[in-house]
Amino acid sequence: MTHIGVPALMSINEFLTVEKEAESVIIIKKSKFIASVKPVSTVGEAEEFINSVRKNRWDATHNVYAYCVGLGNEEIQKSSDDGEPSGTAGRPTLEVIRSMGLKNVVVVVSRYFGGILLGAGGLVRAYSKSAKVGIEKAGIIKMIKCNEYLLTFDYALLGRLETVMRNNNFLIGDVNYGEKVKMRVYVPVGEVGRFENCVKELGVNPAMIDHVKTCFVKFHP
Repeated sequence: MTHIGVPALMSINEFLTVEKEAESVIIIKKSKFIASVKPVSTVGEAEEFINSVRKNRWDATHNVYAYCVGLGNEEIQKSSDDGEPSGTAGRPTLEVIRSMGLKNVVVVVSRYFGGILLGAGGLVRAYSKSAKVGIEKAGIIKMIKCNEYLLTFDYALLGRLETVMRNNNFLIGDVNYGEKVKMRVYVPVGEVGRFENCVKELGVNPAMIDHVKTCFVKFHP
């Protein structure tokens, strides 16, 4: 698991999203469908990505998009058919995002018409498949709300502390080797009690344990 600096919302402890920006291509009855996928944290980022794809693929017959941004009551969902028959492109793309349980993701599917009409059902299946393939290529990760701690301790504790942290699935972040060791550790909010017991048993001075912030950390399912 790897830490990334995403501020935490107090009402949500975990969610699924895509790991990285990705692109995939499928051909269906001579039409080319290019799915562009990206993790985002704001509507502004989603709209910026959509506009970027539109600019780069200005010659596409359609640039269909869908996104789901925000968590809990702040979640915003939006989709566009971009000229395809109503309900055959944007909504199916959004439904793929929703059915996979993803948050904070934008998908743009660019279609280059190949001369063969797909019909309403064919369009729904084509856009759904393109979105799914693109998302799978981007990879799915779980974001878990964690407390970030900065521990300061003597070198004599280093080996045992590293072992205990890893055995308990607490993420070790940056480590600074100065006069004393300074180590950042990320602990899921539901595991704080267990973490406190671990460091107490190791003999870490409570005064040298600083709660820095609460943020989301990514875990590979």
